[in-house]
Amino acid sequence: METFTVLADPLRRQVLELLAEGPVTAGDLAARFPVTRPAVSRHLRVLRESGLVESTVQGQHRVYTLRRAGLAELDDWLARFRPLTADAAPAGPAARLDALDTELHRGRRARRAADPTGAHRGTA
Repeated sequence: METFTVLADPLRRQVLELLAEGPVTAGDLAARFPVTRPAVSRHLRVLRESGLVESTVQGQHRVYTLRRAGLAELDDWLARFRPLTADAAPAGPAARLDALDTELHRGRRARRAADPTGAHRGTA
């Protein structure tokens, strides 16, 4: 559960979000935050030691990259809350709209079945 402790800090989460877009130098990362460079360096060290990021030296720059495998602990924990089967319906807005569409069609069919004369055709 070390990953949760490391990610409890909002600055570290922001660093991961930036690194999710691609490698970034330590200087560029430090320039994006309203804290001192040494403070950002400490956060980067914590992320590196926890296995969430890795760094390489390119010339005079230290370049940081997200280690997606380092997020496996978090992903494993979150998996407990996902649907158990691959065919389970998602709970997002698209699924809700699909459910609404289904209910509208059911209502139309029910009205048509209740009115065999067709007097209500063309209405929703």
